[in-house]
Amino acid sequence: MAKPAVDYSLYLVTGRDLLPPGKDYLESLEEALQGGVTLVQVREKTADTGEILDIARQTKALCDRYNVPLIIDDRVDVALAVGAAGVHLGQTDMPVPVARALLPPHAVIGKTCNTAAHVAAALADGADYVGLGPVWGTATKRIAHPPAGPRGIAALLAPLAGTPVRAVAIAGINAANVLHCLWGATTPDGHTLDGVAVVSDIVASPEPRAAAQRLSTAIRAFYAAPHHTFARAPSAPPYTADALKAAAGAILADIKRFAPLVHQITNNVVTTQSANATLALGGSPIMATAPQEMADLSRATGALLVNFGTIQNLDGMLEAGRHANMNRKPVVFDPVGVGATAYRRESAQGLLRAWQATVIKGNAGELAALADSAEVQAKGVDSVGGFADPARFVRDLARAHRCIVVLTGVVDWVSDGTHVARLANGHALLGAITGSGCMVGTAVAAFCAGASCAAAAARAANAPEDGALVRGDMFLAAVGGVLAVTVAAELAAARADVQGSGTFLPALIDELGRLGAEDFMQRANVALV
Repeated sequence: MAKPAVDYSLYLVTGRDLLPPGKDYLESLEEALQGGVTLVQVREKTADTGEILDIARQTKALCDRYNVPLIIDDRVDVALAVGAAGVHLGQTDMPVPVARALLPPHAVIGKTCNTAAHVAAALADGADYVGLGPVWGTATKRIAHPPAGPRGIAALLAPLAGTPVRAVAIAGINAANVLHCLWGATTPDGHTLDGVAVVSDIVASPEPRAAAQRLSTAIRAFYAAPHHTFARAPSAPPYTADALKAAAGAILADIKRFAPLVHQITNNVVTTQSANATLALGGSPIMATAPQEMADLSRATGALLVNFGTIQNLDGMLEAGRHANMNRKPVVFDPVGVGATAYRRESAQGLLRAWQATVIKGNAGELAALADSAEVQAKGVDSVGGFADPARFVRDLARAHRCIVVLTGVVDWVSDGTHVARLANGHALLGAITGSGCMVGTAVAAFCAGASCAAAAARAANAPEDGALVRGDMFLAAVGGVLAVTVAAELAAARADVQGSGTFLPALIDELGRLGAEDFMQRANVALV
């Protein structure tokens, strides 16, 4: 008999002690199954054998009705008695080879792994899947190992690439952070988790069906959009400076072609000029902040910009980013002044834990604060000093956050974690107006929207990807967005009617509207380092 096909995507681990008042165990479980749970583990640590056996039998009967496999935690004897699909073993439980000898050949065996050594042992012992964690802190059990976070889980996941061993993440996962967990735990070469194990977000809910549905919807959205949705085509030619310039012009043309809706939750100091910059580039701005709007808006927008310069509407930012991730829309995060206060730092980390950014853009002080680096100090929304090796800094930060990083300054730097572009355009008058950095964030979001719309149109038309350098490539979009503002600034500053900062700003908007592909090719100062 072959091993059963197991869908690990939404793995429910039971916990009767977490049930809300008045909620029956089997009632809650059935609602969870109706909501989209794909695998169930009975976990009973304090009940006696007779009670565990009774619970397991009832659970097995219910899971069979929904064609969902049942796993038993620790107890091989109970798994055999009820005909469960398999067992899950902790680090202090029965060894995998011993369990394998006792169970039928088709039984599924999972193993909890907290360290790289645990993963290596599980591979050697022949486990079918591993539970990697803890991702975050949890109230459901005492943890002997510190939370690894999604990127720590990615490190544990990496050795499983190319093997038949499946992997789920566990601990602290809920509907608000599941997408961040899945995106953040994706390895640099694209290996992803096979699912997540959830306890309290479903079991402790008075509405377990709705709780499971929220998780299932987010998980399905992630797997419907592979991690490389925003990456360049595998067949694309290598990056060159001229290719980056040409791509900037091509994406600008796509913005004008598709006129994408660019959703911006931005600070109230720059709302008007950000909207005008979006219009000048060919996009359509919307500045909506209410959390209740985000589900609908995310389906219509081309990209989302989250700029928390005036640190308001955090609930809206959380919902907007989560829905943008679910709908596979680029998210540009501009953590303005993040290094100025502890509240800003905590808020930024909260957002980055809740959703996956496509691009993080900031000045040296802001990005140093995100990276917890003391090399550059923040002074309000500005920074003091610079990085000794900015190319290495942006590359490392991009790898850490699994996204594009834009470091703005006199010279701008953009990295996807592998490639680094040095951009040396701009004018001193940009520093003389309020919100020029915020305008760069707006332009990057508009370019991401243009590239994303072009990619969606190509997919809808089944267009071949051979030779495509622009389609959906967010590294190119970020480079293009930065160049749009800095090249336009040079053109505006050279105008006879510009006498200072007061006349520079409207001229800058004018030149953003006049930009064309030839401006990038003739004026952009780009180098790959």
